[in-house]
Amino acid sequence: MLLAPRLNLMYHLAIVSAIDPFLPMAYHFCDPLFRVTTVFGFINCNKPAGMTSRDVVNIVQRRLKPDKIKVGHCGTLDPLAEGVLLLGIGSAVRLTPYVQDQPKRYIGKFRLGASSDTGDLENGFVSHGDLPQPNRQQLHDACTGLTGLIKQIPPAYSAIWVDGQRAYDRVRRGEQVDMPSRTVSIHELSLVDYDFPMMTLDTLCGSGTYIRTLGIDVARAAQSMAVMTHLVRTEIGSFHVDKSVTIDQLRDAPLEPLLMPAALAVTHLPRIDVDDHDTYRLQNGLCLHEELGISVTDDAQVAAFTPSGQLCAILRRKPRGWCPYRGFPIDEVPRPRSDD
Repeated sequence: MLLAPRLNLMYHLAIVSAIDPFLPMAYHFCDPLFRVTTVFGFINCNKPAGMTSRDVVNIVQRRLKPDKIKVGHCGTLDPLAEGVLLLGIGSAVRLTPYVQDQPKRYIGKFRLGASSDTGDLENGFVSHGDLPQPNRQQLHDACTGLTGLIKQIPPAYSAIWVDGQRAYDRVRRGEQVDMPSRTVSIHELSLVDYDFPMMTLDTLCGSGTYIRTLGIDVARAAQSMAVMTHLVRTEIGSFHVDKSVTIDQLRDAPLEPLLMPAALAVTHLPRIDVDDHDTYRLQNGLCLHEELGISVTDDAQVAAFTPSGQLCAILRRKPRGWCPYRGFPIDEVPRPRSDD
């Protein structure tokens, strides 16, 4: 009795593989009749301090390994930090760059009048009792001056690649590492609590920002020094810590109910809704020849959604039309029309 469903499944996966070799990794055999459902979305995990981002990925990867479903995180959190760590499941790992483009919010706590070689408490800190005690207005002014596009020098104890090696590896070998400055975007920076020597900063920023460096820069602008004592990432785009899951849930709970829609990764992109005919074309790697009906630049990327609201492709303009740059699995591919 199970032979026909098995053959249909094998035929279906063969077609999917021909369209996009990445798509079979997002399929999961979930009942005795070999019904196929897509495992495609994000798990919003509340990473605790003390774990690496890779540790969290490994928990889920081990559970999904028998089904060969890919898992990846969308932006590293240092072991000392906690909060939102997004895990892409299945084809959602290919949406990682779009997640990383979205603003991130952090709550960071800092000790003023102190310094350390790492900028945090990893190797302890040194107090500087001779430094002046900033007042609240000085810190507010410093936050205002560090809002917008700013130049930032990342800490030497960081995972940035310098001359082919991680900066922290070189520093731990005793090497002197000159860190190149980078431009980062600080959308919001505010002082939310201050009781000397402790201050708390709320930061909404773009990708590549080092919060410990930002806190040190705020302290420096107020004629002081600082070390970061605690850091929580509270949101990435539409993913918030109050809707996250725990490590215990990742270990023990069914995973599919924990998935959040992949569409949340592309809320910042222009959107079009395509009919069944265009859905079929996109699922088969074919371009849309008509104009999209929205105003976008020629180099824009556009998120295409099916009539049922599923993200099916990211489109880019090419000479032959708007073509799928990245394609994603959907629950049911429409049948072709006679003119396809």
